[in-house]
Amino acid sequence: MLELEHGFRVVDVHARLEPDEHRRPRDGMGDPEQLEREMHQAGVVRSVVFPGERDGSYLKANNAVARMTVERPMVAFARVNGARDPGSGPGSTLRNLASSRTDDHTSPEDIEQYAYDNRFYGFKLHPPTDGLPDEDVLAELESVSLPVIVHGGEGFRPEAVAESLLAYDFPVILSHFGAHPLRKDLMERAIDLLETHDNLYLDTSAVRYRGPMERAVLEHPDRVLFGSGVPGVHPNVAVMEILTLDVPEDAMRKVFSNNPNRVIEALAP
Repeated sequence: MLELEHGFRVVDVHARLEPDEHRRPRDGMGDPEQLEREMHQAGVVRSVVFPGERDGSYLKANNAVARMTVERPMVAFARVNGARDPGSGPGSTLRNLASSRTDDHTSPEDIEQYAYDNRFYGFKLHPPTDGLPDEDVLAELESVSLPVIVHGGEGFRPEAVAESLLAYDFPVILSHFGAHPLRKDLMERAIDLLETHDNLYLDTSAVRYRGPMERAVLEHPDRVLFGSGVPGVHPNVAVMEILTLDVPEDAMRKVFSNNPNRVIEALAP
């Protein structure tokens, strides 16, 4: 794809790396060299990266991703798992009464180590895939107060995010406008939550719909962060989706850089 020329400083809060070559869906997809090339094409100067799905502990995958970021324009987030079912029905409630953290689950001590070893600058949660951390882990996330990127969508709806996470005092970046896969009704409900929760932000990864993005940017210009969704989405496409919105240039600048820089300090110049 051709290189984009747009004049903005763009940083990306949502990119996935795959440290194990055998787990990549095809050659190059998810490796740091390809990510760096594609980001350069799109004019993206710095990216938040985290590992893809794993069974069991994420310790090795997190450390591998952190090593990949050395001397690259990338910022590592540690992926966190948990024993709790993120659902809200009676079955989930019953399972959670019997659940307990094992050695494969992220512990409060893990959170503390990730936060203070100068390699990780935040955390990634994917509750539908990895489970939800218990209260002790969430309390430690609040204690270290680093930003947390949370997968949002049908498996973990905006109401569940509010109930489980937004009472804690750390920045929550809700991916995909809380609507994966492309649930416009969930996007609107996630935007509504911005009115009542000052620690909530939305990232634009794989959103696709112009209407909800324009609404969020115009109503809450300080709360929307650019995310590409690489490698599933080429960053050129993700950047163009913001460039073609009917919003002021200053609002685009906030989405592309000012807002991410404020929430994730490691992305700042």
